[in-house]
Amino acid sequence: MTRSRGDEEIACDESGSDGENLPAGNTDVFAHGSVRLRTDIAAECFRELRHRIRSPAEEYKANHLLREKHRAVLEWLLAPGGPVHGHAHVHLIDKAFFVVDRTVGLLLDDGDDGDRGLDAVTLYRAGPHAFGDEGWQDFLTAAHQLLRVRTDHGPSAPVEAFFRVVDGLRRANGRTTVSAVLDRLAAARPVAEDHRARIAATGPPLVPLLDPLLPTVVATVRHWSAGGPGPVRLVHDRQNMLTPQRMAWVAESVRPAGAGRVEWRLVEARLDVRVQYRPTSSPESPGRSPPTRSTAVATHGSPRCCARTSIRDPCGATHPAGSGCAGMRPTRACAWLVETPQEDPAAQDHRLS
Repeated sequence: MTRSRGDEEIACDESGSDGENLPAGNTDVFAHGSVRLRTDIAAECFRELRHRIRSPAEEYKANHLLREKHRAVLEWLLAPGGPVHGHAHVHLIDKAFFVVDRTVGLLLDDGDDGDRGLDAVTLYRAGPHAFGDEGWQDFLTAAHQLLRVRTDHGPSAPVEAFFRVVDGLRRANGRTTVSAVLDRLAAARPVAEDHRARIAATGPPLVPLLDPLLPTVVATVRHWSAGGPGPVRLVHDRQNMLTPQRMAWVAESVRPAGAGRVEWRLVEARLDVRVQYRPTSSPESPGRSPPTRSTAVATHGSPRCCARTSIRDPCGATHPAGSGCAGMRPTRACAWLVETPQEDPAAQDHRLS
């Protein structure tokens, strides 16, 4: 079945955005959610939510639904037979892995995507144990400073700081799982110097390495365009990152995957009820540790009420939401996709009874 049709709009919003400030952000996860709901169905659903929750808030957010006393409302919303089941998609990015993946991608880009992916996974999985908590945080902080656009010092300062940390970790990890990756990073200093010099000379790139919004929008468009080349019409909450040039970049990025035309309409979330079906990476989600399967399911539902919901990790495997797999880690694509089986939009008319 074609997931997005020419006369349908996909409403989108993000949660957990800290811009380039990833390691020191408020949450461990960046989430980008999208729904395919008619406006009248979404409005009727929100009227029902207000009736059940009885909050005077004009704009409902995740914390309204995540309170234990409203568990039954959450299950009604997300369960098979509920208003959004089969019409929602959530893309989750682990921020720490995103930093590691982007660092490896910049410094070790030798044309072999598989090797770079393996290096990033090795660092992410073995680094915290091999480096210790302090060493791991030092590495993430130095990598973040190397990649981010803004720096409080000259272009060489982030390079010096990063390779000072890498050299220290190499001395302390002579024969560990990560030592070979550290050796390759240490040899990539000229690449890092070129990167900082280029930013100093030409200014910020169109797509900053450390901003997760644009890659998740690309993934969202690919999801909803699967099954047909028709246009994908996005209704997205206003974001400073979504300039005309970057929206054009998204359209170019999805074209090789067979996606059709991408059309945009930017709105204020409070003025389009569909955009308020946003994901959450709020403090109520487990923090300061990589999200487990239960974390990801909680973003979209629960094993109990979404038995048909699946979580597909980036290596392509699909895991039923009801099965246990604590400690699941992301791989190359540095994200989990949380989705439910697609349903025909006509079925929405029967969802609110």
